[in-house]
Formats: sequence, C-alpha cells, structure tokens
Amino acid sequence: MTDNLFPSPPWPAIPVQNEPRRYPLHRIFCVGRNYAAHAAEMGHQVDREQPIFFTKSALAYLPTGMESNYPPGTEDYHYEVELCAVLGAPLFKASPEEAGAAIYGYAVGLDMTRRDLQARAKQGRNPWDVGKDVEESAIIGPITQAAEMGPLRDQRIRLRLDGELRQDAPLSDMVWTVPELLSRLSQLYHLAPGDLLMTGTPAGVGPVAPGNHLVGDVEGLAPVSVTFIDPD
Repeated sequence: MTDNLFPSPPWPAIPVQNEPRRYPLHRIFCVGRNYAAHAAEMGHQVDREQPIFFTKSALAYLPTGMESNYPPGTEDYHYEVELCAVLGAPLFKASPEEAGAAIYGYAVGLDMTRRDLQARAKQGRNPWDVGKDVEESAIIGPITQAAEMGPLRDQRIRLRLDGELRQDAPLSDMVWTVPELLSRLSQLYHLAPGDLLMTGTPAGVGPVAPGNHLVGDVEGLAPVSVTFIDPD
C-alpha cells in the first residue's frame, strides 16, 4: 500500500434522528419524471416501463441549514424537493418486497439543477451530468429510521421559497414506489448500505437566486433548508 499523492476527502456522512452515529454516504442515485405532473410541466410523459435513473457524486452533498454558493455556468438554477431513501442492507436483483425490507430510513432532499444546461443537453441528446451533478446540489436533511417514519402513504411533500409554497403533492402521486425503484435499480447495480436514492420531484419546480431561502419537508421527517449566496 502506497501513500496517496494528495489528501483524499472523507466520505460525507448524514445525521440520523435519535442516533448518535452518522450514516456514511457512498453513492447518490436519482430518478427523473417520477411524478406525472412534473413530467408534464417539463414537456414530457412518464415512462411506465422503466424508471429514468441518473447519478450525483456523493461529494455534491451539502448538509441542511448551510449557505450554498450559486453555481457557475448557469442563469437558471432550479429547486426540486424529493423524498430520499437510504439502504441498510445489500440489494442485488431484488424484488420490491426485498427492497422495501432493506430501507434503513428516509430524509428530505433538494436535487438542485442547472436547468438551462440540462435543457441544452437534452436538445443535443447528450448526458445531463453538468446540469445535475453540481457542487452542493444534493442538499439533504437528517435521516429518520424507517420504523419511526412508518408506512409511506399520502404524506405531503412540499417546498417553500422565502416562505411561499411552491411545491405540494402527496407521496402517493409517485409513478414508481420506493420499493419498486430500488428493485429496478438493483437489476443494474450491486446496491449496499451507504447508497441513497432521491425519488423524484412533484410539479412546481422553479429558479432560485442569491438571497433566496428554501425549506423542503415531508410529513413525518425532519425538514431540509438552504440559503443561496452569491460567491462573488
């Protein structure tokens, strides 16, 4: 074993409600178009045959309550509030029932998006990476263990910008349930503890500007919040 050429950043870790230990975050998987109304507002239909998956680096994680720099290269940076699920057991080629049993807990997250760069990539049939995998673009609140959260039913998922309600829908509006998403994802990856899934956003997405404050919440979970600042 040789020494590294330069220091490597530690794995980020997410606080857990009523638990002194943190949850090490290894990979972030995301889902596109999992709410029909959001797909429609973006000019798309949902794919009911196969979920749309993409990824963010774990180093895109930003804890709740922090200030975040408005990112470079965009003039249309959008919020998307999402339910996040984290794993507590390995999954590979799992059934939805097996996937549901492997969920350690849930959190509220913000999937921030350089919408103009994403739209440009879509037009050219190019990857979404520069639109989605942005520094400080995965803002995640504390995890609540699944047993404390209870079953996912019609809990509301909401986002407020400077106190004004912008997104509001029941979790039952999701096209694919969380166990179904994890089951499908496990056909593509060897999933393990440390993996987090952002499960899609309801309608009402829109831009933020330096000075804006966002608060996202899901009934039964700790909220997530962030304030954007101008890095200049």
